[in-house]
Amino acid sequence: MNAIDTLWILLCAFLVFFMQAGFGMVEAGLVRTKNAGNVLMKNVIDFSFAAIGYFIFGYAIMYGSDEPLVGTAGWFMFGVESPLEGVPVEAFWLFQAVFAGASATIVAGAVAERMKFSAYLLYSFIISAFIYPVVGHWVWGGGWLADLKFHDFAGSTVVHGLGGVSALVGAWLLKPRFGRFTNDGQPRAIPGHSMPLVAIGVFILWFGWYGFNAGSTLGFSDPELVARIALNTTLAPAVAAFSAMSVSWMRYGKPDLSLALNGVLGGLVGITAPCAVVNSGSAIFIGLASGILVVFGIDWLNRLKVDDVVGAFPVHGICGIFGTLAVGVFGSTALGAPLQGLLYGGGFGALGIQALGVMACLGFTAISMFVVFKAIDAIFGLRVSHETELKGLDIEEHGMESYSGFQIFTTE
Repeated sequence: MNAIDTLWILLCAFLVFFMQAGFGMVEAGLVRTKNAGNVLMKNVIDFSFAAIGYFIFGYAIMYGSDEPLVGTAGWFMFGVESPLEGVPVEAFWLFQAVFAGASATIVAGAVAERMKFSAYLLYSFIISAFIYPVVGHWVWGGGWLADLKFHDFAGSTVVHGLGGVSALVGAWLLKPRFGRFTNDGQPRAIPGHSMPLVAIGVFILWFGWYGFNAGSTLGFSDPELVARIALNTTLAPAVAAFSAMSVSWMRYGKPDLSLALNGVLGGLVGITAPCAVVNSGSAIFIGLASGILVVFGIDWLNRLKVDDVVGAFPVHGICGIFGTLAVGVFGSTALGAPLQGLLYGGGFGALGIQALGVMACLGFTAISMFVVFKAIDAIFGLRVSHETELKGLDIEEHGMESYSGFQIFTTE
């Protein structure tokens, strides 16, 4: 057994697991007090169901065999062997399971304040046990995209794009919260209750992202690679925070904290796919563009009257797509890219494969999640009643308050 590699993978898995707390704080801070407990409960269930579903079905589908479409062996982890020499399969499983949980929990923020808890339970299990593992198998499990040399090092598309597109489908089908848009279709802000919680959550996510990206080396045999990934995972979100803040300042007259924080997350998502195969200059450009994309992505959703409470699709969907395509532009074979990027004389071959992979993965996700949400709607109903939405999901669905004694009810 290789103790160093095993320790590295486990420590990074623990960091990615801690990102659940970051997601929970961001989402809780961006909803109203009457719904904070509900969104936190969904975060708890996301990882719980991800661990169970990925143990029973997900790992087998993702890594059970190297068939082109899905794995076909290893249900309940029975008879599986580690794909990494010297690393126990249990360590490898844990690292993959926390990724599945991260992808699932992205949706919680987009559908917050109006989705039934019972409906969310079923969604959470299905995406972790079946949808995410299929896409993961195509890219990381020896599937058809891996054969084409599609490159998504740590999951801009596999994890974040999948979660972002699922969030978009869910938010669109649920329709906006009551009062989110005026009668003539103009967006009306519904402020979250705690920006300090959001800020703390973003810093936790940034911290955990070092495990997300650097841990995807799946070993510590190449310290230079780990260091480069860590550098890029610092530069891209830092620049993205600045670009998102600057654009919001120019457009709205004041630097907006929520947009700057979402810019950080957009930069992290954007650098996730190319983090190992681009230099620091490319990482800076990717971060710059990601922060801008977040701001305009939120405006775009407002024009479409899609109520994404936390900006999950602009952050994880749009920046996930951009980051994956960036591999085909900035990727360097000298740094480990499977194909030379456009700017290094590789032509459009790598970019074309990246675009094909994005369309295949996210097209499959969109269609699958549309069917899943529609089926759940037919069985349980997706949306809470108007009265429940007004009173808050904490009281109506869980019989408790997040802030006892501070609840304020509205009846209009």
